[in-house]
Amino acid sequence: MSLCLGLDPGIGRLGYALVSKEGDTFKARDFGCIETSPRKPLIERLVDIHVALNDMMVGNNPDLMAIEKLFFGRNATTAELVYQVRGIILLNAGMQRIQVVEPKPTQIKMAICGHGRATKRQIQLMVQRTLGLPNPPTPDDVADALATAVTGLLLFEFARKTGGPIDAPLS
Repeated sequence: MSLCLGLDPGIGRLGYALVSKEGDTFKARDFGCIETSPRKPLIERLVDIHVALNDMMVGNNPDLMAIEKLFFGRNATTAELVYQVRGIILLNAGMQRIQVVEPKPTQIKMAICGHGRATKRQIQLMVQRTLGLPNPPTPDDVADALATAVTGLLLFEFARKTGGPIDAPLS
């Protein structure tokens, strides 16, 4: 059995998902959001994220962490904040010696829905089906974290079977 911590980084709301894979079966162990208050200074919010992630990682000992590779167009302020959160995430992974995979959005959509142009709703429905959840996961941050964790596990398994890099494309 492998356990992956999937993360959808954000400063106000960071989606997380702990997903395991045993044989051909995926199971959502835990999922939700780490939320920080916009009333707090940025540094306090980053510390809150660090502490919550560290506790989650120490308490669950995941084999792998998956974080969606980010692409930003024009909103530089949002990108800056998210990249600061990504720094905290990567620091936590390094401190815990957890292997990291960063699937691209199209890889996640391909792994979950079978094509790289899936909508948010299609991802929610396929994550629900894949993990046997009673309802589509919401908000989007949680659905994205679950989808990222599943993709991370698939990439991890593929790399182990082929001896290739962990970020090899799913095709």
